[in-house]
Amino acid sequence: MDSRKVVHRRKPDIHASDKNQRSQEVNVKSLDLSKVIHLLEDPLTANLKERHLFVLKKLLKRSQIGFLLKELSGIGKILNICAEKVTDHPEYVPILCEALQICRLPFLKEKVSDEQNYTQDVIEFLSNLGCLMRMSDAEVRQHIVQCVRSFYSCVAPKQLLEGMAGFIKPKPRIFHSDNQFSRLSLRLQPTSPGYRLQLLERSDLAQTLVLSMAALENQPAIKLQLLQTLQILSSSSDMNCALILNARGAEMICLHMNEPDPSGQVLFYSSEILWNLLEKGSKEATAQLSSIECVISLKEAFIHQLINGFRHSDLQLRNDLLVITTLITENLNSLINESLFAKQLVALVTFPELKSQNPLVCNLKLTYNNEDFQMKKLLLNLLVIMSKDSAALQLYKEERVTPALLTLVSPPASSSERRSASRQWSPVQQEELQLQALATLSTIAPLMLDDYITCQGNSCLLLLLDWCVAQDPFFGQSHSSGGRGSKKAQMRHCIRVLRSVTSSGEDLVNEDLCDQGVINQLLGILMQMEASPDEEDEVTLEIKSDIQLILSALCESDMHRKELFGSEGVEMAVHFLRKGCNNFYNGLGHNKLILSTVDCVRSCIVGCYTTEDYFLAKGGASLVLDLLRSSPRCVHCIVLATLLELCENPNTLSHILSWRDVGSQTAPRLLLQLWRDEEEKLKVSRTRHGGIADPQRPILSHYQQEDTQLSFPATTPSAAVLELSENLRSKIYLIFCKLGFQGLPGLSGKDYVTLSIIRRYLDFKVSEVWKEISRELSLEGVRPITPDEEALSTIHKVSEDTASRAVAEQNSILEQLEKDDIDKEEFMYTEIKSRWKQQELTAKSWDSYVSRTSNHEILKEVKAQREKYTESSRPKPMHEDAAVLPKKHFIGQVMSIERTGASGPAGVKLRLARAPIKAAGQEEV
Repeated sequence: MDSRKVVHRRKPDIHASDKNQRSQEVNVKSLDLSKVIHLLEDPLTANLKERHLFVLKKLLKRSQIGFLLKELSGIGKILNICAEKVTDHPEYVPILCEALQICRLPFLKEKVSDEQNYTQDVIEFLSNLGCLMRMSDAEVRQHIVQCVRSFYSCVAPKQLLEGMAGFIKPKPRIFHSDNQFSRLSLRLQPTSPGYRLQLLERSDLAQTLVLSMAALENQPAIKLQLLQTLQILSSSSDMNCALILNARGAEMICLHMNEPDPSGQVLFYSSEILWNLLEKGSKEATAQLSSIECVISLKEAFIHQLINGFRHSDLQLRNDLLVITTLITENLNSLINESLFAKQLVALVTFPELKSQNPLVCNLKLTYNNEDFQMKKLLLNLLVIMSKDSAALQLYKEERVTPALLTLVSPPASSSERRSASRQWSPVQQEELQLQALATLSTIAPLMLDDYITCQGNSCLLLLLDWCVAQDPFFGQSHSSGGRGSKKAQMRHCIRVLRSVTSSGEDLVNEDLCDQGVINQLLGILMQMEASPDEEDEVTLEIKSDIQLILSALCESDMHRKELFGSEGVEMAVHFLRKGCNNFYNGLGHNKLILSTVDCVRSCIVGCYTTEDYFLAKGGASLVLDLLRSSPRCVHCIVLATLLELCENPNTLSHILSWRDVGSQTAPRLLLQLWRDEEEKLKVSRTRHGGIADPQRPILSHYQQEDTQLSFPATTPSAAVLELSENLRSKIYLIFCKLGFQGLPGLSGKDYVTLSIIRRYLDFKVSEVWKEISRELSLEGVRPITPDEEALSTIHKVSEDTASRAVAEQNSILEQLEKDDIDKEEFMYTEIKSRWKQQELTAKSWDSYVSRTSNHEILKEVKAQREKYTESSRPKPMHEDAAVLPKKHFIGQVMSIERTGASGPAGVKLRLARAPIKAAGQEEV
């Protein structure tokens, strides 16, 4: 049914006023937009201004509660036509303004599906709304800007609430002359609040508003309102920011923010918009603001606020501009150095710690309030970001940044010194600046080692380190790094600076540290922290691991420093190795501490026989093997490397061979198991017993087989060579070369199969490299000369023979293993059979005993048999005619001893007396 048609039911008691009201309603509803557009565009009626205004007012009166979604397309055309007529006929301006006021209300829908059906019409209408900014009339522009701002208002207009009252609580029987559209509103519903905002993001409205800014130079009030609107748009969604950036809005706003402004708010809203664009469209916004013009505009705005800003809002705006500058500086293509803005900022960093002749800071005074404190922190942060550009380092030298930072990191002054000094930062501010200066120095000091050495940076840091470990009271506020009254935060950042400086590898810096006794000082701090009863936290573990890394960097390439590390350092390393890997994955940093401990053993102990022998005497090799057994796979590489270097000491081998774990597993067996696990991870082809499955590829991994059709340049290591450093097999092979391949304790038959592969690993690897060379030659279409081709063929054949011998040896081992298993099985069955026989005899004896004790007849029979057996075993009596038994003698007594002079038993001659032995019952003859 057509919504414009009204069906009337005849009633006998209809009054005349009701008839007039309904006729007006029909006339209003019957107003067709296509006819209105035709009236405005038709050449015959184009000049009928009065009629146009009458019809347009009638149209707006009908739409006083909002425009219908289905009519937005026609309304947009009407507004465009009116905008074209305004130039010659200003009478159309009120019409446009009233229409824009209606646009602030939510659009209306008759059906639920209207929002989906008229989506494109709404998008085009909003785009046309922005195009009306081309009009020069200030009132129209102001209404457009206010209309867009009203879209984001959460307060519904009073007129909308009154117009929709009938829909909320309908009263169809009551009609008043001043509410003649209440029937119409019963069938209409407003669109959802987010509907228009979602479609606004898909339109060109935000982009058009940005482009219209150039036409508002002579209308500062409207320009300010437009900036307020763009600030709302940029803070509401990322899509609006993208639209603004598509129109190069960041660049345009930045270039116009220093124009004369009576209100003093243009710079504020411009900075807000730029901040939103940098947050939500960082790359594109940074690229637009990195031009020399934009950087100069930012510099002028910042310097103006720095010199002339005294109110709290001015200081906040100054800091906001500094944040925007920081975000732009992160782009390496920014021209902050070329614009001389960086020089002024660096000079400002050193104020007020150092005196400067720079005109920017000569007459500058700080109030040391919170906003000045925030500016100081932002400037320190800017130093770190600017340090990525090598050109900025020269500015740091000229403006003496390193001395200023070392001044900030010095221990805090006493209360008496603070009272005698001039106005300065509060203790809380001083502590936070000290921590940030240390963090800044950890980045800048390795890049400016000359200035660091000239300013005696090592001495300053070591004095700060002494202050950190001192027991004097300190009322710090570093809650996140150890709690109130703790110096743990200062120690943490001081150790970070020392780590960054020593890791640069500068001999002059490291030598200076060692000359000042830093090795013994760090060892003392480390063991003091370890003896502390406080529970370990993330900060404590980080300090411990950083100290070990510093010691590793200092002692790695210097034998004398390893001797200085000495027994105290060995005790420290052994102590941390005994902790094991139980807390490796607890998230506090024990994993880093374990890695740094192993690195400390490799760098500070291995290579010096004095410390190595003491380390072995303390059970260091056993602790390294314990760590290898219990640690996760990610640690195995560095542990095996340390163990391999430790094997250069001949005393290490006995410790390794005598090692046993909790399950009585030996070190060779542990290494063989690691080899099998590594080959399983690499997907090397093996039989179920661990033998060679493919003699053509005895040690080739699955990943190398996938790269067989690739050719590598000469400067790039091939897959066969690169594989040596990426897995553990080469390290395990070298350790076995030290231990030997014979007489290893605690190996099983499967271990011997694996050991036969390890023994030939180098031969297999050499053959693998030659095969790779042959394959690359064939891929590149290169044919080697005949002698080389014969040599390659011989190498391949020798490799295959080696693999075949290995397979034969493995088969022999497996056969012997199978034979041993069979012998063990037969022996086991023999034992089982013997046990069963014994059980049968025991059962039979028990049955006999039970039968004798329970049956008297059987007992009598057994007794008779026993007596008969006893009688038969007695000797028979001797008769008179029995033969006389011969006499038997035994040695009775030594009669005499004679010596013949010969050596040994032959030189003694004995005379013995004999006595006869008589048989029973025989008389002496």
